Amino acid sequence: MRESNKGLLVVISGPSGVGKGSIINVLRERRSNIKLSVSATTRSPRPGEVDGVHYFFIDEPTFQSMIDRDEFLEYMHVFNTHFYGTPRSFVVEEMEAGNDVVLDIDVQGAMKVKDSFPDAVLIFIAPPSLSELKERLIGRGTETAEQVERRFNTAFEEMKLAGKYDYVVVNDILDIAVNKVENIIGAEKSRISRNCALISELSGGSEK
Repeated sequence: MRESNKGLLVVISGPSGVGKGSIINVLRERRSNIKLSVSATTRSPRPGEVDGVHYFFIDEPTFQSMIDRDEFLEYMHVFNTHFYGTPRSFVVEEMEAGNDVVLDIDVQGAMKVKDSFPDAVLIFIAPPSLSELKERLIGRGTETAEQVERRFNTAFEEMKLAGKYDYVVVNDILDIAVNKVENIIGAEKSRISRNCALISELSGGSEK
């Protein structure tokens, strides 16, 4: 008698500079069953990129066929050049193997996943404040003032959709934020709706 071993699909979104990647990296260090979703793309591999590890590199006709067969949880056409999408089969196979799949995508992609995979757990990573977010963007020192301002304005628009997520986690202190995400995953795994077989056994259903 045990809880369900099926994994979760966890969607993590948040504005640029909020620390999503750091949270995911620590999660993966702590939990061996956390798998980062691998996206498919029609662009060519960059030096050092490995097919099936960084992306699934496929041609545009193949990608279009996958769209027609509803094989993506979400996809997008970036600047009318290359397609990017989340293959449904990869996510489902990992979940069936008992792994929790983390999907790091923007809010538009998250809303598409919510429609196509209602069982997904959506977590929005928020900054302590907008001013703190702007300081982080500036502090990275990798972008011009104009680029920082553009990212900041995009972040402001993204946070308007935070209310459509299941949870919000403020990333002020990294370890605390990671602990909160871990607690969310643990709580979701204990939902009655995810443990119907266990409940049936406990109530004597398996003996009837």
